[in-house]
Amino acid sequence: MKVLSKEEIDKDLSELEGWELGDGYIHKEFNTKNWKTTIFVVNTIAGLAEAHWHHPDLEVSFKKVRVKLTTHEAGGVTERDIKLAKEIDRLVGDVLKH
Repeated sequence: MKVLSKEEIDKDLSELEGWELGDGYIHKEFNTKNWKTTIFVVNTIAGLAEAHWHHPDLEVSFKKVRVKLTTHEAGGVTERDIKLAKEIDRLVGDVLKH
């Protein structure tokens, strides 16, 4: 699995709203309206992660979920992380609309 260059990551992230690169991860914070929605977001991300067999780091608080993605076995951000970030945005976006 190829680790992406900073330029490749920046290009991919330009197509994803709110995702940033830092400390070897791509990361994004999702703001929610309450604890119930926060848990729905966490469960949505957990389901996607299992389906992709690729597991992010999550930081969970009352009205916020922070997602961090990296491919540990590759030692950096790969296409696998970008793909999961796109899926997370698509499905979590649906959760946050309701």
